[in-house]
Amino acid sequence: MKTAIQDQKQALRSAMTARRAELPPAERSRLSLRIQERILALPAFAAARTVLLYSPVRGEADTSLLLEHLWRRGARVLLPRCRPERPGEMDLFCVAGLAELKPGAWGIPEPDPAACDLFEGCAIDLAVVPGVAFDRAGARLGLGGGYYDRLLAQPDMAACLKIAPAYGFQVVERLPREAWDRPMDIILTESETLEIKGTP
Repeated sequence: MKTAIQDQKQALRSAMTARRAELPPAERSRLSLRIQERILALPAFAAARTVLLYSPVRGEADTSLLLEHLWRRGARVLLPRCRPERPGEMDLFCVAGLAELKPGAWGIPEPDPAACDLFEGCAIDLAVVPGVAFDRAGARLGLGGGYYDRLLAQPDMAACLKIAPAYGFQVVERLPREAWDRPMDIILTESETLEIKGTP
């Protein structure tokens, strides 16, 4: 049975995904470029050697510039792959190029296990995390599957810097929160960088 908080989340999720879908492709590209440029300017991003990224879907901010930059400077790039038989869970793979990706269970470009290695046994310096909405205290609203909340709750992700790209309209004053929701450390829009209090 759904709780009031879950109903609030679903209403906001529907409104935000609809607004994101209404962005014209040219505007989405323009905003995504500015967001990625702000991420590239972060000292923490420049210093990171192992970075988790995402493949954008449903109008999410693009990450292709970040991918190319990381590959050029020899950083280890990780991308997630959903486990079709285990809803809500995903594995991370080391990806060295676009040729190592193929459409996954939900049509999202994912690492091809036959072409790249499963990531294990090393700390992740920085994670670029997608979301539907964020608030100024660092709370994140995802698509509802719990994939990133489970991943970010793992003990070896505790020291990882979690940053979230977002269009300006995706940032609200306050989101409904539940105990398992994982907060972000930095939220970046096309015009603003929000460093959450307590972020190193």
